[in-house]
Amino acid sequence: MSALREQVVTSRARNVARSGMPVTQRPARRAKRVANGASWGRLAMAVPWLGKALLAVSAGVLLFATYRATASATIFQLARVDVEGGARTPREEIQAVVRRIVGREGVWRADVWAIKGELEKLPWVREAIVSRVLPSTVRVRIRERAPYAVARTSQGRLLWVDEEGALLGEFASSDEMPPFLIRGLDEAPTEASRRTNRERLARYREMLNEWRARGLVERVSEVNLGDLRDVRAQLAGADSGIEVRLGGRDFGARLERALKALAEMRQAGREVVSLDATQDRRVIVGLASGARLSDGASAGPVTPLSGAKGVNRRRED
Repeated sequence: MSALREQVVTSRARNVARSGMPVTQRPARRAKRVANGASWGRLAMAVPWLGKALLAVSAGVLLFATYRATASATIFQLARVDVEGGARTPREEIQAVVRRIVGREGVWRADVWAIKGELEKLPWVREAIVSRVLPSTVRVRIRERAPYAVARTSQGRLLWVDEEGALLGEFASSDEMPPFLIRGLDEAPTEASRRTNRERLARYREMLNEWRARGLVERVSEVNLGDLRDVRAQLAGADSGIEVRLGGRDFGARLERALKALAEMRQAGREVVSLDATQDRRVIVGLASGARLSDGASAGPVTPLSGAKGVNRRRED
């Protein structure tokens, strides 16, 4: 048997040698089997990652659906609005804003920034801080604007104004009246109007300080700040019918000079209806008769120009 096996192997070797072809190995089938095995191995390794990805997506969808269902649940429906601060802003008005925005969304999904923005549009509200108190409460903390002056509107209403020129609520009869009123503010609810009013309030502060320093603040009942280059003051008390033009600066010195000219005219028995102190060295006096007189800074009592002589006294056309 062994002899036969050797003969067969030897004959095959001889046949190959006779053919003159080189003897080579043929590993193709083995390599293919190895490659197929590697592909299946990589696929087997990728299957867990695909499973994890699908699991993560499914979990995300489930969580979102749970969130939607939970946020809309009855337990998160708005039941209470807590308000802190806001002495001048009615609590009912604040609560109405919150309830309108929260609506059916529920406290969990409430847009606190939208609530804040709407609350800060209310006249007295300077800042609103809004927070959720789960499951069913929204808490609002209000910081209000401080009233600084009282303005008379074009319709004759009296409104409080803060230092930034924001028009606030109505002046109540129980409120303490400031030294004098303001007229001429821009009443449009825009940021540009507020910037202009802020400048007007700065002039108001300037004249208030100057008049207090000179003891003149009680002599004025109202100022018109419509044109900051031509500020006008309405006198108070027995002189309430007299308007004083002050220009755009030196409000203390100019008012003082105008009041001095008024006193001189009163001594002369003249009825004064207006005073123009916009020029530094003289005051132009308007009389009830329609005449206008000019008094120099160093002149004595003002008298009508007819028959008068002197450099500092002359009639104004």
